[in-house]
Amino acid sequence: MAERISIKFVPPRCPSRPSLLSPFRLTADWCSMLDVTLAPAPGPIGGGATPKDKWSNFDPTGLERAAKAARELDASRHAKDALSLAQMQEQTLQLEQQAKLKEYEAAIEQLKNEQIRVQAEERRKTLSEETKQHQARAQYQDKLARQRYDEQMRQQQLANEENLRKQEESVQKQEAMRRATVEREMELRHKNEMLRVEAEARARAKAERENADIIREQIRLKAAEHRQTVLESLKTAGMLFGEGFRAFVTDWDKVTATVAGLTLLAVGVYSAKNATAVAGRYIEARLGKPSLVRETSRITVLEALKHPIKVGKRLTSKAQDALEGVVLSPQLEARVRDIAIATRNTKKNKSLYRNILMYGPPGTGKTLFAKKLAVHSGMDYAIMTGGDVAPMGREGVTAIHKLFDWANTSRRG
Repeated sequence: MAERISIKFVPPRCPSRPSLLSPFRLTADWCSMLDVTLAPAPGPIGGGATPKDKWSNFDPTGLERAAKAARELDASRHAKDALSLAQMQEQTLQLEQQAKLKEYEAAIEQLKNEQIRVQAEERRKTLSEETKQHQARAQYQDKLARQRYDEQMRQQQLANEENLRKQEESVQKQEAMRRATVEREMELRHKNEMLRVEAEARARAKAERENADIIREQIRLKAAEHRQTVLESLKTAGMLFGEGFRAFVTDWDKVTATVAGLTLLAVGVYSAKNATAVAGRYIEARLGKPSLVRETSRITVLEALKHPIKVGKRLTSKAQDALEGVVLSPQLEARVRDIAIATRNTKKNKSLYRNILMYGPPGTGKTLFAKKLAVHSGMDYAIMTGGDVAPMGREGVTAIHKLFDWANTSRRG
């Protein structure tokens, strides 16, 4: 069965850019001249089906026009120039095509690189996600392990507590049994001891009843012997004392010596007692401090021996400001500073001091200012309280006298 085929030659980019099939510079109607149409051949004469032939509808007009144009172009004097120009255009087109191919290859390579980068990024994300999943799984497994360990520890602790409770109950039972056994043994021992004591008492009472006469006779003999011995001792001592006293009284020299000796002994004891008291008060006034003094800046021998470094610093320290560390109102501060200056000048001029009475609630700086004033004026200070005198009773007057005697011995005032 014949087929109808239509072949149409259409050069691309015509007429300015002829394709590879037309290396010649053609006229404007070149494309139309190359149109070849294959029409089906006319059917056979006569009735029936017309057979189709691929060359039956061929139109040679286009080929004729192309052949004519080729002859004209060949006969033209610009044929060589047109051919070379066509070749140059074709080379240019080939170079452009190669450049485009390289651009396409570069674009393809860039696409490949981009695809590789995207694949690497996806792989990295996948690995990161897998790492996170692994970490989460590891954390979950660790959490489960910790929970299992905690549960095991709790179960073990409960078991240990149960065992400890059972052991304590067992120990308590054993202790109760031991205590009951000991109490039973003590009860039996007590009963046996009571029975033994009762038996011994009964035996002793029976023996005493049987030997009562013998015992009374022994007691009577011992008492008579003791009485005779005491009487003989008294007689002998009386005879010796009487003879000695008689001999002492008859000898006046011995009497005189004895009286003189006793007198001298009494005088010595009284003198030693008074001298010891005087020496003690002197030593206490010079070296120690009275019991009423709670704190003092006066340096004693005992304090110098106990705290040599502290005493050395106190001796080498300079005079301080009387109001250093004391916070007062401006008016009161000026008044107190005048008192400090006047007291220091009184010490220098050796005149009479003024008495100061400070009053106020605790913690307002009275004692602190008194200490600072004494140090600033170059004098000693001593702190006492009336509450220490009241419990002494009648001894309080003596203690106060000792306090003032001790204060009068200060060289600094």
